[in-house]
Amino acid sequence: MRNVGGWPDRIKLVWWDGTGLCLMAKRLEDGRFRWPGIQDGVMRLTAAQLGALLEGLDWRRVHAGRRPIAPQIAG
Repeated sequence: MRNVGGWPDRIKLVWWDGTGLCLMAKRLEDGRFRWPGIQDGVMRLTAAQLGALLEGLDWRRVHAGRRPIAPQIAG
């Protein structure tokens, strides 16, 4: 993953899907991509965080969903 030429509103992704290389390019109409920090040479994101990043959302606000609580019978 990398922003393009230092432009904070553009991204290019290259990945292997099991049958070949895929390339995706995206430009945000408004705003910019907010990148996570790099630790030990690696940028780590969950699938949900990556989805938020690609939509131009703040990936730091994505968290695991809550488990539903079963209703209790009153009595």
